[in-house]
Amino acid sequence: MTDPTTDPTTDGRRAKGERRKQELIEATVRVVARDGVAGVSHRAVAREAGQPATAAAYYFSSIDELLTAALTRCMHEDAERVRALAARTDGTAAALGGLADVMCAAVARPAHLLAEYELFLLAARRPELRSATDDWLGAIEEFGRRYTDDPVRLRLLAGAYDGLLMQALLTDRPPAAADYAAMLRAVLL
Repeated sequence: MTDPTTDPTTDGRRAKGERRKQELIEATVRVVARDGVAGVSHRAVAREAGQPATAAAYYFSSIDELLTAALTRCMHEDAERVRALAARTDGTAAALGGLADVMCAAVARPAHLLAEYELFLLAARRPELRSATDDWLGAIEEFGRRYTDDPVRLRLLAGAYDGLLMQALLTDRPPAAADYAAMLRAVLL
């Protein structure tokens, strides 16, 4: 599938529309980070994106559609990051440092991480959103399979990963990469 924002054969209006849509999705994540899911409205998102007040409603017919797009984008980006890491991971204890670094990078952006978890929890209430969260869970399992085929350890990895990041949002001194690596070793090795 070609990317309409970079495909030279695509009509310029279509590329501009796709850029605007992506800006609205990014703005939705920022609104969720600042105001929670309840703070998302077409008007608030358009204002955050610096677009006309009607833009969000033009591209997204409902708030649910907007939230779904934001959740899908967040989970897809996270899943791709972990899958790329899994492809380079050799299954050694030292390679767990890569996943620990990914965790530290997530914690370094607490507002974005908070928005992701708000959207993640929304999927717990709305089964139709779970394909995006399933993609994320599949990626973390794919990484874990470099170390074990034990389904219990793989579930522990997913729970530990998300739980540790959520705990990091509750403290002024989140764990360092070495701390995360030690915890990952305890789960996987």
